[in-house]
Amino acid sequence: MKNTSKLLMFATITLLSFLPMIAMAAGPGFGGSVNDGGGACVPIDGGLSMLVVAGVGYGAKLVAKNKKKKAEAANK
Repeated sequence: MKNTSKLLMFATITLLSFLPMIAMAAGPGFGGSVNDGGGACVPIDGGLSMLVVAGVGYGAKLVAKNKKKKAEAANK
């Protein structure tokens, strides 16, 4: 069970760390077929991905803390 949890956490963090590269792989705009008005492009930089990774890490910390409390309560 622990190995599955660790593997899932590793896969999630790895996927999220490559997200900015995937998001920036496409060129700006829609190509030549759509008139986007020139200002429709929104850059997604590494800061957003770092916030997501920090949120996942904080959530994992809370889950681990909650499991520890439940285990201690069950042992009493």
